[in-house]
Amino acid sequence: MKGSLVIVSFFIAGVLAGLYGWIPSGVITDSKVSYYVLCGLMFFVGLSVGSDTKTLDSFRSLNPRLMLLPVITIVGTLAGSAVVSIVLKQRSLAECLAVGSGLGYYSLSSIFITGYKGAELGTIALLSNIARELITLLFAPFIVRYFGKLALISSGGATTMDTTLPVIVRYSGQNLLIVSIYHGFLVDFSVPWLVVLFCSL
Repeated sequence: MKGSLVIVSFFIAGVLAGLYGWIPSGVITDSKVSYYVLCGLMFFVGLSVGSDTKTLDSFRSLNPRLMLLPVITIVGTLAGSAVVSIVLKQRSLAECLAVGSGLGYYSLSSIFITGYKGAELGTIALLSNIARELITLLFAPFIVRYFGKLALISSGGATTMDTTLPVIVRYSGQNLLIVSIYHGFLVDFSVPWLVVLFCSL
């Protein structure tokens, strides 16, 4: 929860900086800056995954049926995004699928979408994916009660191996810790591929 509020605070600070010209316009309009930031972000994501050998080793103990949970999360999210595109007439199916493909990974997906589709859709992606994480954190007891323990993991999307993990362990149980980490790992990995795919359509 605290991490999400920090991200939102930085977003608001960025909006204010853009409105009042606190940062030179050349830095903002130069697409190379966001590209280098993205490269650095991808490096640290890879570094965190590669350095955590316990996470990689723990995947071997997973129940084979639970290994399908990330696929179900991705398919369900994309199906929901497709339904939203019917309501939002001003947005194409590909744009809605691109935003949905963020799967809660707001920092990475919003940078990709901004680069491909512009700042407006990138901002929508940022806010919708932050909202996904906040809903998971704030409504965890209700999600588990009415939809089940695995639903809470699906709700967290890409965040289930980091920011929403403590909440998932608390309400879904310690026995689903490995499932949550595995789910977050695979969903996390799928985000850049899916976002780029739908942004390219």
